[in-house]
Amino acid sequence: MKPLIIFCIKFFSRLSLFFPRSWVRGFYSLLGVLWFDILRFRRKIVLGNLKLAYPEKSEAERTQIGRKSVYSMLANVADFFVIPFIDQDWIDKNVVYHGTENMEKALQEKKGVFVLSLHMGNGDLAATLIQMQKFNLFLITKFFKNKLFNDIWFSIRGAKGVSYIEPHGEKTPFQILKALKSNSLVVFVLDQYMGKPFGIETTFFGRKTGTAQGLGLFYLKTKAPVVPVYCYEGEDHKVHLVYEPPLELKELITDDKEQSIHSLTQKFCDVTESLVKKHPDQWMWVHRRWKNFND
Repeated sequence: MKPLIIFCIKFFSRLSLFFPRSWVRGFYSLLGVLWFDILRFRRKIVLGNLKLAYPEKSEAERTQIGRKSVYSMLANVADFFVIPFIDQDWIDKNVVYHGTENMEKALQEKKGVFVLSLHMGNGDLAATLIQMQKFNLFLITKFFKNKLFNDIWFSIRGAKGVSYIEPHGEKTPFQILKALKSNSLVVFVLDQYMGKPFGIETTFFGRKTGTAQGLGLFYLKTKAPVVPVYCYEGEDHKVHLVYEPPLELKELITDDKEQSIHSLTQKFCDVTESLVKKHPDQWMWVHRRWKNFND
């Protein structure tokens, strides 16, 4: 069953390459009309999140941002399914890199690099593009309990060599440290809610919430550079992959380990918030980011 399903997915994915990328993305984005405007799936969550983040904007402005966000999220599905067939010609036509020198500089320290990222643009495509730049990349991500679905999903995501680490597995710390030792990139996606025991209370857009403290813990242990990386769909209809300069974090470390981890994690929240503000219509507003941390 699995080989047949994979064959069918890859067949239709390859077929989509015969059409302009903008056409295929446009087709998938039309599903957003069904999602947001007809079925209104999670529409209240999207608009509620936007009201928390942008109380100063009008309801019409927030609705427009939410609508574009959902349309963009579904349009990104088109690029996800072509990951196994991406080559340098596809990259030359569709991708613009910014700040690659920032990552190269961080890797010169030979400590490995922590990548701070978020659900903006197409994260799986971004991971693939980074891997194809010859930056060895490990992405911390959840695995599915259904083995068939998990195998199919990761056969697409990892088609170009991206490696994956389960967030809270017994071997997770060892895998992260081993990746750093090989001077690889380890991606932490820190824009979603995380409660106890893996999260700590932080603020995001001025509102209290919970955020995973893992990156703060590992930075405190290794002092490996932390480089914010994100992607977005530009007005030129190309994927823009951005490497920000490494973060200055050493001044946040004190003799109080708990306070240091909190200060670091809050800094990561502040950085991801600043990135969302650059392209709010391409962030994933469907997630319940502002849950009560003490519940």
